[in-house]
Amino acid sequence: MSLTSQIAWDDTVLPFQLDRCDIRGRICRLDGLLNQVLSQHDYPEKIEALVAEMTMLTALIGQTIDLRWKLSLQVRGDGPARILATDYYGASEAGEPARIRAWASFDKDRLDEGDTPFDLIGKGYFAILIDQGDGMKPYQGITPIAGGSLTSCAETYFAQSEQLPTRFQLTAGRSTLPGGAEGWRAGGVMLQHMPKASPSVETGEGGGGDDGVLIASDLLEDDAEENWNRANILLSSVEEIELIGPTVQPTELLLRLFHEEEPRVYDAQSVKFGCSCSEDKVRNSLSIYSAKELTHMTTDKGEIVADCQFCGAHYVMDPATVGKDAEAPGE
Repeated sequence: MSLTSQIAWDDTVLPFQLDRCDIRGRICRLDGLLNQVLSQHDYPEKIEALVAEMTMLTALIGQTIDLRWKLSLQVRGDGPARILATDYYGASEAGEPARIRAWASFDKDRLDEGDTPFDLIGKGYFAILIDQGDGMKPYQGITPIAGGSLTSCAETYFAQSEQLPTRFQLTAGRSTLPGGAEGWRAGGVMLQHMPKASPSVETGEGGGGDDGVLIASDLLEDDAEENWNRANILLSSVEEIELIGPTVQPTELLLRLFHEEEPRVYDAQSVKFGCSCSEDKVRNSLSIYSAKELTHMTTDKGEIVADCQFCGAHYVMDPATVGKDAEAPGE
């Protein structure tokens, strides 16, 4: 595959449907976006791995939201990796790229070389939040941290909260293309059984997963379960190089994996790194504080400073111009 073709598929999400088995899905490849996300901070390797996985999940899940909506994934744990947070901003207009940002908070002194990246989270929760805009009540769904990976947490979320059998196959890491510099590349596939084929399941009775959570076999029966199992077996045959390598296009991979399931592709959605922070938003967040309260936030230089956790933007403001008692322009 030519370099031009390779670049065309980087930082894109390709939606598809398997017509013979009522399964939809997405293929995602991230390159420049993931490098920008991770270059904002000096994360240890295992924290980078968690942020990369979260970013991939966000790209695959976020593609389903409407224009101008915002989707957020959040993980909070009691381990060294305290917070993982991502935001997906739906395109402002059809045909424009969506924007993604990601950030992690961790306790460097508690990192243990023997732990896996997922072990660093400890006990906590995985949450998905959807903001549909002004006047609309945000949606929030939460599931416990379990299953051995963030991917498993996302699959459990869809089974528990949406009653949708869902499967992710992801890979990410540093790689070097011929003649190029080392950088991050990631690829993944998401499969999801169509809602119309999923029977209603009464919650509260316990499922077949760990701690009684629902899993795919609790949601499907007869032909639907057989089709789902077959699609998962086919997806399990994918190789990491096919997900992130430069020689197999996503459309070719779909045909290789699911040609007998009659895959149909839709328009690809491009994604890029993007942050919504601004000085106006910082000022607005400080508008609830009095001048006395702001003194505790003022540096020895007589300034109030704020840094964006996602993109690292640095804001410096005069205390007299922010808060409840801010001077009006011209005073």
